[in-house]
Amino acid sequence: MDSIIFDVDGTLWDSTEIVAKSWDSYLHDKEHMNISITAERLMGLFGQPLPAIAAQLFPDVPESEQLRIIDGCCQAEHEALLETCAPLYENLEETLKYLSEKYPLYIVSNCQAGYIEVFLKSSGLGKYFKGHLCFGDTGMEKNDTILRLMEIHHLESPVYVGDTMGDFLSCQKANIPFIFASYGFGDVPEPDFQISCPLDLTALL
Repeated sequence: MDSIIFDVDGTLWDSTEIVAKSWDSYLHDKEHMNISITAERLMGLFGQPLPAIAAQLFPDVPESEQLRIIDGCCQAEHEALLETCAPLYENLEETLKYLSEKYPLYIVSNCQAGYIEVFLKSSGLGKYFKGHLCFGDTGMEKNDTILRLMEIHHLESPVYVGDTMGDFLSCQKANIPFIFASYGFGDVPEPDFQISCPLDLTALL
């Protein structure tokens, strides 16, 4: 193993409550849409590319409108998260500090462009990561985005830490080991490895 790649939502922090409130306000106040967005609903959607989320939330409008509306939601979300940092998982900074002294750390997510930067700035944890890439940057599926990050940073044997079945399947396609963050949003019955909190990584790795 020469590096560690992390997912964001459900792995490093839980932004669903803040994001839900910001989306809900934006949709009601700016778009005048009668749609209720809750943290619970977002937990079932996070991890998918943004166009897929938009299609599920706004099925009755054309795709171009779906993307315009979800972009507005994301702008509202970024502002809210920069104003108030979402809850970080327990002992996260302690874990990242320890791991970063042994391995270079990276982030790959299916999120929109700019979201990882918001996480790094809001949390103050940017100093522990060497790089990041997301669906908004590449327009590619997560497995291909992982491979692209590996190519850019000359990684040969990374492991990926994530919390959904989508993460697990992406790692299988990219042919890298998957560490399941069981405290997150998803369920993976047979992961390569499993942790119940971030600090477990210090013992596992």
